[in-house]
Amino acid sequence: MDPYALKTLNAERRARRAAILVTDLGDGRDRIVREGDQVAGDLGAAIGKAFRTGNSGVVEAEGRTFFLNAHLPQPRLVVIGAVHISQALAPMAKISGYPVEIIDPRTAFATPDRFPDVALQAEWPEDVLKRQPLDSYTALAAVTHDPKVDDFALKAALDANCFYVGALGSRKTHAKRIERLLALGATADQIARIHAPIGLDIGAASPAEIAVAVLAQVIHAFRSRGLESKGVAA
Repeated sequence: MDPYALKTLNAERRARRAAILVTDLGDGRDRIVREGDQVAGDLGAAIGKAFRTGNSGVVEAEGRTFFLNAHLPQPRLVVIGAVHISQALAPMAKISGYPVEIIDPRTAFATPDRFPDVALQAEWPEDVLKRQPLDSYTALAAVTHDPKVDDFALKAALDANCFYVGALGSRKTHAKRIERLLALGATADQIARIHAPIGLDIGAASPAEIAVAVLAQVIHAFRSRGLESKGVAA
């Protein structure tokens, strides 16, 4: 591999940014393509698919043969609220390959006994997210129903362009949330990215069923990144 390409690739990985090493198998030349870079034609379409799936492989494009080596940060899930939904969501997300972190300043809820083997922060989101900022490979689900706990984290997730932002609550509750987020400086386009009510509409009623709906929505959001603006189904 070209030393400059290797240096660039390592820098992208350290920064939790996706990149693909594109190698022309005809002449051996390689280059780094970052997520969001414009690549035209069939090669661009193949690169876009590799960014969505994370799969590496050989592709034919423009009469040449390329190997696409995809390097994507591991997606993670941050849950605001140590509630019953979170207790069901954490193990399911872990099995699905999403490391989970739960943040809730309410120490009566955020206890190791209720969340064994889960990264748990019994602090305010403002304090945790200063140390551990969100990024575009993070999903954030706010499930406390408490604006004092949820709102800062939701605004931070929108600013960090998290690939998924969801919030528990009825449409009436969300309408009031929108007013608060606008007051915090969020734009209408940002707020439109919030999934509220949270979770796919599967008729979920119990906390465990709501957790299933949330995780399914997170996975769908991750695997359809970049398709919404093109009107392409996942």
